[in-house]
Amino acid sequence: MDTHVIVVPQAAIDLAKRFEGFHRVPKHDPNRAYPYICPAGYPTIGYGHLCRPDHPPITEEEAEAYLAQDLKVALAATLRYCPVLAAEPEGRLSAIVDFTFNLGAGRLQTSTLRRRINQRDWLDAARELRRWVYGGGKVLPGLVARREAEVLLLQE
Repeated sequence: MDTHVIVVPQAAIDLAKRFEGFHRVPKHDPNRAYPYICPAGYPTIGYGHLCRPDHPPITEEEAEAYLAQDLKVALAATLRYCPVLAAEPEGRLSAIVDFTFNLGAGRLQTSTLRRRINQRDWLDAARELRRWVYGGGKVLPGLVARREAEVLLLQE
């Protein structure tokens, strides 16, 4: 039995927390997060967890539990579509887990980014990452910053 289980790297957790933020909306209840509409137009809660618009408010602890689960799902999808990352430095895995968490496994599955990663073409993979900066048809500064943070990890 294989006892080597790949866990969500801390760098992926840190990236997701940094770029998603714990949304305390509205401000009158600073200890809990309420659903909000993300820049892509989806109802979201906590650290970028997709939810129904009528989701009850959650604490930061609950948001972290959602994030941990969402990142496990993203990790599994990342390794399914980019198996080479299991043998690469953890930074590379972290970068692509964050990408998958942010944009969804479907985007990774059908992307040129996936092909470049599996070819271990890190220069072109970084170029591809930088293309994923649009939300609602326009370049979002937050996505530009997020992709650059991922590129730094990818090039470690």
